[in-house]
Amino acid sequence: MKSQQKYPQVFSFEFFPPKTPEGTEKLRRTRDTLANLRPRFFSVTFGAGGSTRERTFETVLEIQQTSGIESAPHLSCIGSTRASIREILNTYRDAGVRHIVALRGDMPSGMREAGEFRYANELVDFIRAETGDYFHVEVAAYPEFHPQAPNAQKDLENFKRKVESGADSAITQYFYNPYAYFRFVDNCERMGLQVPIVPGIMPITNYAQLARFSDACGAEIPRWIRKRLEAMGDDRQAIRAFGEDVVTEICEVLLEQGAPGLHFYTLNQAAPAVAIWKNLGLDTPTALDG
Repeated sequence: MKSQQKYPQVFSFEFFPPKTPEGTEKLRRTRDTLANLRPRFFSVTFGAGGSTRERTFETVLEIQQTSGIESAPHLSCIGSTRASIREILNTYRDAGVRHIVALRGDMPSGMREAGEFRYANELVDFIRAETGDYFHVEVAAYPEFHPQAPNAQKDLENFKRKVESGADSAITQYFYNPYAYFRFVDNCERMGLQVPIVPGIMPITNYAQLARFSDACGAEIPRWIRKRLEAMGDDRQAIRAFGEDVVTEICEVLLEQGAPGLHFYTLNQAAPAVAIWKNLGLDTPTALDG
């Protein structure tokens, strides 16, 4: 963890583009609440095409123009062309966006070919070739390794390629075993990689939803946590209280050991992240104490 202790701690929150007017208003309230915590940036997940992509643009540009917080759009390359990625980069640059989360992404429904990009390191290469150092480029990291990786070593090599292509920093997939993160960082250090690797944090509020997400992305829910959550059934208040305690403790361990910040996967909700933030004693404004 020595490599991570030299970096300043950066805190950030992730949103997804809403699909309805009601969702848009909810996200605005969430954004305004979390903006009071003065995070470094808000990231926004990426829709690959059509109206989904437009919702990403609208959300990113509104955050950039109205929140006072830097916006960091996700940019997925699988199934995309160089021309389409170039257009997106130019749109963001014209809007004053300086931060990109560069990802491989999932193949759009109905598509069989990967397109002109196969891997995230190729996207990072392209961003650097097109825009130089204009954008701060984040990439993804997987402490428990990517579900499509054949083994942990191959996954580390994939991460190394992204860093060597010009990534400035990384955000991890969420996890509930901090030692998986520590081992991943130690392995990166042995490979000579020198970038901040910020832990991704998923608050626990809905067990069925969390289990579904975790099965899809390969994030392990430790057995003792699963068993406790299963025993709570549909008692959402108990699940939320237990989840808040567990995730707070994980965050405490990470920060004490020198993690360079935290990135919260909010699912467009403010309250769970704010509760953990307060528990950690981070610089919470008085306005949020009520």
